Amino acid sequence: MSRRAVVREEIRRFLEIGAVQVADLDLDGDEAVLRPGPGGPPVTHGEVFLLVRRSGRPVATLLTRVPEGADPRAVLTAAASGAPREAAAGDAAGNAAGNAAGNAAGNAAVPPYASVVVATRERAGQLARALDSLLAQDHPRFEVVVVDNAPVTGGTRELVERKYGERVRYVCEPVPGLAVAHNRGLALARGEVVAFTDDDVVADPRWLGELTAPFAADPRLGCATGLILPARLRTPAQVLLESHGGFAKGFTPTTYDPGDPPRDEPLFPFTAGRFGSGANMAFRTDVLRAVGGFDPATGAGTAARGGDDLYGFVRVLAQGHRLRYTPYALVWHHHRETWSDLETQAYGYGAGLTAYLTAILVNRPALLPAFLARLPRGLARARALTEARDTDGGGAPGAHDTRTHPWPRRLSRLQRRGMLYGPLGYLRARRAPVSTAGRGTR
Repeated sequence: MSRRAVVREEIRRFLEIGAVQVADLDLDGDEAVLRPGPGGPPVTHGEVFLLVRRSGRPVATLLTRVPEGADPRAVLTAAASGAPREAAAGDAAGNAAGNAAGNAAGNAAVPPYASVVVATRERAGQLARALDSLLAQDHPRFEVVVVDNAPVTGGTRELVERKYGERVRYVCEPVPGLAVAHNRGLALARGEVVAFTDDDVVADPRWLGELTAPFAADPRLGCATGLILPARLRTPAQVLLESHGGFAKGFTPTTYDPGDPPRDEPLFPFTAGRFGSGANMAFRTDVLRAVGGFDPATGAGTAARGGDDLYGFVRVLAQGHRLRYTPYALVWHHHRETWSDLETQAYGYGAGLTAYLTAILVNRPALLPAFLARLPRGLARARALTEARDTDGGGAPGAHDTRTHPWPRRLSRLQRRGMLYGPLGYLRARRAPVSTAGRGTR
């Protein structure tokens, strides 16, 4: 079969993927509370991707089916009965001090004053949904900063000023690029911790408190990341992406300590994609500023296509600071919706991966020996990550190593092409204009 025929067949199979409902079930107390995913309709019969909580904290996801005519809450409660009593408290990495500090974070620590930075460009409708969720946070003290990146209309500014007034700070960053926008937000941040999320998320009310509390518990912590789950699974693209892991990193709180590298991570710290994603990350503000923020030649909106978040993770770890992943800090992400979106995303992820590695070596050449020592395993891992992947017989979207639909070869090839392009894209992006701080703020 020709390559073109293979792609046609993959698209045909892709279009047969059915929608899945998203639901949220809290098993707190005697009576479970069932809610639909953010903005979704009430749960009914059919396939359901279910987040299971205990006492408000996420502990598991599962895929199940509600029979026609059955009570969804009763069926889903029974299906979730085997979920863990609580998310695992132990760490997969980090020394004893880091473990103790991280495990204490959700108990007695008071979250520090935080700045939340949201970079956006011409998506006022999505931005409003995100801002509404951010302003509903139960964190005791925080600010929200919207960075309007290279706008072509006044829609974002008009939305912020009309609907949110002084509750949200607005800044215009004329130079395109996600890293540039994040650096502008970092420069303006007043908080001890600066958190970043995207305009296409809905933040759980406990998100900011759970994401920032570890900083109060662990003075060596430089970065924290959290759980990202799908807000909707309505299209084949959304279901396919989530069935191969999406952005989720599991339900085990983990501390990554450069002084005690994880034994099961031979590529550490260069496997930054394992630590989290840019839609749900926070940094100690002075630590991120001390490493120079994000490399402006990385990220969406530049020739590099991505990698800005991964660059930030590695730079902070390379300076000796810890990174904490906590599944309790949850945002719901609106995944891209079409086959074309997936093609763009696959190529961009590949490019962003090698672009960020290039950025690390350009800016921290002292890391080159460590990188070269890990390169053979890194190449083998990259090949495995970009292979066309078959199904494994079932499971829930979002579960690691559990595939409910095959990953198309077309997307694997695009990701590899992106990886080849990434270093060139980064070098091109370095020749682009740089930001001029201080313009367009209020």
